[in-house]
Order: sequence, then C-alpha cells, then structure tokens
Amino acid sequence: MTTPDGRIRRATTADASALACVHVSSWQDTYAGLMPATFLAAMTDAAALERRRAFWERHVNSPDHVTLVAEFGGEVVAFVSGGPAHDHPGYDAELHTLYALPHAKGLGLGRRLTAALAEELQARGFQSLALWVLDVNPTRAFYLHLGGREAGEKIETIPGGELREIRLVWDDLASLMAG
Repeated sequence: MTTPDGRIRRATTADASALACVHVSSWQDTYAGLMPATFLAAMTDAAALERRRAFWERHVNSPDHVTLVAEFGGEVVAFVSGGPAHDHPGYDAELHTLYALPHAKGLGLGRRLTAALAEELQARGFQSLALWVLDVNPTRAFYLHLGGREAGEKIETIPGGELREIRLVWDDLASLMAG
C-alpha cells in the first residue's frame, strides 16, 4: 500500500532493528514525565533495545499477528501491530502497538496504519478491536478521535509506582478502515 506521504507495508524480519529503535525512541519521547523515570530508563536502555529487536525478529513472522510499517525514503518511521485480543472480553482483536518517531508524528501515519491494520484484521475474520492506553498518554485523544470509546480501566503495578490504563474499543472494525 502506498500513501501520498510514504509507504505502508508488512514488516519483515529485516525490519527488527528499525522496529526496536522506533519502539524505544517513541517510549522515550511519549512517556518522559508520565512514568517513573527509573522504570522508563529500564524499558529504553541498550538491553531493552536488544530485547525489543529480538522480540520483533520473532514476532513479525507470527501467523496470528499483523505488523505493518510506514517508511519514508526507505526509513521505517512508524509501525502498528495487532492480533487476537488477550485481555478484552467481548472483543476479538487487539491493537498491541502503535509507535512513531518524533519527527513522523502529526503526518497522518497513525491514522493510515490503524486503518490498514483494521483492514488486515477484518480480512482475517476479526470483527471488533480493543486496546489499552495509558490514561495520561496524549495518544488517548487520537484513539477517541478515530471513534474509539472508553470501556473500562485497570491499574498496573510497576517498579516505582502504578499506571492507570484505559480500555478503548471499536465494535466494528469497518469504522476504522476509512482511515
């Protein structure tokens, strides 16, 4: 799939390092000041970068999950992943990750990636979607703008404190495919 501002395609194992870099960079950019600093540092240090690279190397070939990347000039600048829901009763698919490099935010890539993910999930037989988002994450407003509705919350205990997460849901994947 090509967009006017870049290319969206399926991720491959060759993208594992780029996925890990986008993942870690996005965490550093998005969660600074929103999570305990020691926890964030541990989730974004060199060891975490290597763990994420290894994870993505395995994960992009999983038959149960979809990982899509957005690239400009051959550089992966954003990605989305999803698959079967794990912690969302009544919803069959879950958006697991959506991350972009700081300079790629605001370009419409999140909307395009989410629409492409919804299309791929629907083609695999999924009908609805849910996700967890940190309550103070600015992306929460993005998901609400895409038509998600809040449907619950949970508290995650982490080293250094607690995080409140909000469940956002879409009853029909087709509502996300308009992009």
